[in-house]
Amino acid sequence: MASCGRTDSGHCKGSTSNGRSDDGANKDGGVNHVIQDSFKAADLMINLATSSKEKPDPNKLVFGTVFTDHMLAIEWSLVHGWQKPEIKPLQNLSLHPASSALHYGVELFEGMKAYRGEDDQIRLFRPRLNMDRMLRSTVRATLPTFDKEELLKCILKLVEVDKEWVPYSSSASLYIRPTFIGTEPSLGVKKPSKALLYVILSPVGPYFSSGSFSPVSLWADPKYVRAWRGGTGDCKMGGNYGSSIFAQYEAVDAGCQQVLWLYGDDHQITEVGTMNLFLHWINEAGDEELATPPLDGIILPGVTRQSILDLARKWGEFKVSERYLTMSDLVSALKDNRVKEMFGSGTACVVCPVSEILYKEENLHIPTMENGHKIASRCLQELTDIQYGRQQSDWVHLVS
Repeated sequence: MASCGRTDSGHCKGSTSNGRSDDGANKDGGVNHVIQDSFKAADLMINLATSSKEKPDPNKLVFGTVFTDHMLAIEWSLVHGWQKPEIKPLQNLSLHPASSALHYGVELFEGMKAYRGEDDQIRLFRPRLNMDRMLRSTVRATLPTFDKEELLKCILKLVEVDKEWVPYSSSASLYIRPTFIGTEPSLGVKKPSKALLYVILSPVGPYFSSGSFSPVSLWADPKYVRAWRGGTGDCKMGGNYGSSIFAQYEAVDAGCQQVLWLYGDDHQITEVGTMNLFLHWINEAGDEELATPPLDGIILPGVTRQSILDLARKWGEFKVSERYLTMSDLVSALKDNRVKEMFGSGTACVVCPVSEILYKEENLHIPTMENGHKIASRCLQELTDIQYGRQQSDWVHLVS
């Protein structure tokens, strides 16, 4: 196994061997990172708030607008390395106006959830996949690496401290937002010598205002791209999302709800809004297939995406593929009545059916709902059964 060298800023720079995480998914997209310096959960300091805010009605939650009483914060500097992690009352950040996160987007985040089951136990869903992806984004952003298990332990403790904020509901959850930013007060374009890793929590209901599992219409126009080869489309960085907002509003102006992101001269189908995309169809060879674009550097390796692939492969009822799909493929399949359903997937929405696509000034009707949204609804049911503890699975991690 190749060794990992340290740079002068404490970053791990060597690649190592292929590996798999303990829940069966590829670890770091096939690359491990040996961590030689990290904070430790055993050093965690806890400073509790003197009072608790009133808990919101789980039936009236607007996504990402309400926050819990506490946060996790861990500082790093080139001079002192990682400081002790601290759980403290939720508070504003104090940043120098020249911080690299503000000027050059040296920033990344994750999105995961905690669920309260009918047995009152709180579960996280495949959190190690989020830790894998966060470390991969960290390396790409030239921020200091950390031990993923130590961060997960700290997050679990934070959720435990604010466990009463996990909604008593099977249609709501506690959204967990780990965030990592460069804080060096310098306008130089370089690796930051100071950084802050923090985690905030937000009780949430359905992501879309129309409710859970409501079909969406898509606007497909190749003039905007979400990501490009050699870029950061496979990392969860804020810049990927900020640059998509303009196109989203143009989609709304066109009468659609989300953007279907296309890429290349052949109009490859990549993602939908902030979600991964699945197509259930009869393919060119006449096989029933569930297909999603491959992880080629422009697709975010979603945890829900991986889980749907794992479930469908376990069912063994049809072909499951990670393959390129183009708008030409889709148009031809629609004309031949070979499309069964299309849906997006993600942590925020879990599964979201697609009903229409506006492409080249033509509305393409996707027969997702007429065909009973068979795969989409089945995936939603199985995933939420696992998340809320109705079905036993080693994909969940219990909070003490």
